[in-house]
Amino acid sequence: MTPLLKLDKASIRFGGLTAVGDFSLEVHANELVGLIGPNGAGKTTAFNLITGVYQTTAGSIHFGGQPIFGMKPHVLTKLGIARTFQNIRLFGSLSVFDNVRAATQLHRPHGIRNALWRGAGFHHSEREVEMQVIELLDIFDLAKLRDEEAKSLPYGDQRRLEIVRALATKPKLLLLDEPAAGMNPTEKEGLMKLIQFIKDKFQIAIMLVEHDMKVVMGICEKIAVLEYGKKIAEGTPGEIQKNPKVIAAYLGTEEEEEVG
Repeated sequence: MTPLLKLDKASIRFGGLTAVGDFSLEVHANELVGLIGPNGAGKTTAFNLITGVYQTTAGSIHFGGQPIFGMKPHVLTKLGIARTFQNIRLFGSLSVFDNVRAATQLHRPHGIRNALWRGAGFHHSEREVEMQVIELLDIFDLAKLRDEEAKSLPYGDQRRLEIVRALATKPKLLLLDEPAAGMNPTEKEGLMKLIQFIKDKFQIAIMLVEHDMKVVMGICEKIAVLEYGKKIAEGTPGEIQKNPKVIAAYLGTEEEEEVG
């Protein structure tokens, strides 16, 4: 089976520094994959390669069977790659509704005529967008907050809204960059259920970077481990927990006991 995402010895150098080197990984449709490693291991850089923020200096990345080298982030988003960020990036002064509506524009017809000639087709399209947005907000229990400014939401709701906005682009692959950052234990439990729900409900692949091992080990089907930009291990949560290289480089004795 052709993987949805395939990194084949993907590398990127900044001057004399190799941020990610010879990184190979496959993500299949409807698979939940974790990417872990110490701070500075190259995890977010790998996400930036996948989403077109950076371009590989060696190796290749394929999405849906086609090479994506040179493609801009908005092109890759339209192809089906969406992401959230380590630091939440919402349109703070816009409403919850408008944050999600902005993401739906990616798949709408554009052009001067469509914008100026607001005929029946335009209004029909507007109604469809509104229905799509409300449906998504309902699913994630945010509809009651539709008119609130995004910046006024509690932290957990802002995280959920960012995920909803990403889902509004109709992705095949959703990248979550440290989604549990700043959450308390109760919120993390809810996040784990939410991520699993998203994968099953929308039938999409999810790849997440996360430091909280309970979250990673609790929901991921496969985990890849980076250290100094190099992949040192890949396997199931059980295999990763027992891998001596991972324990030495990242998990350590205390964390190993905690997630065991």
